[in-house]
Amino acid sequence: QVQLVESGGGLVQPGGSLRLSCTASQSFYTFHTMGWYRQAPGNQRELVAFLTNEGNTRYADSVKGRFTITRGNARNTVHLQMNSLTPEDTAVYYCNLHIVTRDYWGPGTQVTVSS
Repeated sequence: QVQLVESGGGLVQPGGSLRLSCTASQSFYTFHTMGWYRQAPGNQRELVAFLTNEGNTRYADSVKGRFTITRGNARNTVHLQMNSLTPEDTAVYYCNLHIVTRDYWGPGTQVTVSS
């Protein structure tokens, strides 16, 4: 069973930055994606960004130019650098690992953007 551990959430003022990190309990060398989704109260969970094992990335339109997803030095870690945060970015952020036909999820980390 793969486990995902998230860190880096918190409270930040509008215009500020946060960096989320996610580490999987094991590394994978077959095709997979690793990334972040978010869910705000009353909304469905939505894609924020993901990174493939080949280094390709995909971002939600709402975060393009503000968020950057990268792989850490350890193959099983990804980071999400979030800049120019707005109150609309407030949500629980979930790390996701998609491999073959399975999805694994972290427990979620709260990001709150408020003055």
